[in-house]
Amino acid sequence: MSESPSKSIHQGRNVKRFREMLGIKQDALAYELGEDWNQKKISLLEQKEEIENSLLAQIAEVLKLPVEAFQNFDEEQAVNIIANTFTQGSFLNTGHTPTFNVNPIDKLIQLHEEKIALYERMLKEKDEIMERLERLLKGSQ
Repeated sequence: MSESPSKSIHQGRNVKRFREMLGIKQDALAYELGEDWNQKKISLLEQKEEIENSLLAQIAEVLKLPVEAFQNFDEEQAVNIIANTFTQGSFLNTGHTPTFNVNPIDKLIQLHEEKIALYERMLKEKDEIMERLERLLKGSQ
């Protein structure tokens, strides 16, 4: 059962949300999780309300996010907080200048760079596989 008495957190949906926010396809996530994984298994995983802690830890490591992001993020609650906090431009009428933390931007840049590195690794592996296949084909002729 869920830890929250009112509404449970859908961990699979959170995996999907964060994966999509990071611009990572199901195939790429499956590749990073290992050879037992494929796109279809990721799709099924994202439909699960609760995911085993060890698997969540693996996914968190691949996506470079804390495990708690999948365990605790409730989109409905976040939307309610935002709606109640910033109704009718309320932060503009306070007389205060909002301060924005630049760390999330730095984090996005870092994630983007890591994603590029992942794609480069995948392309390099593909090239190596193609070279091996070409050698095998030449050897069999």
